Amino acid sequence: MKDHQNPPGIFKRLAVIVYDLLLLIAVFFAATLAILPFQKDNLFEPNSWMFSVYLLLVSFVFYGWFWTRGGQTLGLVAWKLQVVNNNGSAISWKQAFIRFTTAILSWGLCGVGIAWMLFNKDRLMWHDIASKSHLDWKESD
Repeated sequence: MKDHQNPPGIFKRLAVIVYDLLLLIAVFFAATLAILPFQKDNLFEPNSWMFSVYLLLVSFVFYGWFWTRGGQTLGLVAWKLQVVNNNGSAISWKQAFIRFTTAILSWGLCGVGIAWMLFNKDRLMWHDIASKSHLDWKESD
């Protein structure tokens, strides 16, 4: 049974992020391997902005796919959490985009948007608020 009165805390959310980053690193390796043959001499130019944008796009597709299809990445599955709309349903790609970009901004500002949950009465981070979604406990199947 879901416990809406007890949203996940900061340490559980950070654990989810670590789990997901480990998987995302593996996805980065595969994504790099996929385009490597198309690079001159199989090398990337140093400080290539196009490669950075490519990896950013890969990251968005990774998170967006999982969030819009069941609401769970590997880290969320491990901790029995899911990303849902404020009404409890799956989020849209538009919400996933807003959630993703706002999370990057939150981290980019020294984690202020992440730490915001410590001061928010509903324990929401900036990307939760901006995307009108949140982490909720996953019901047992």
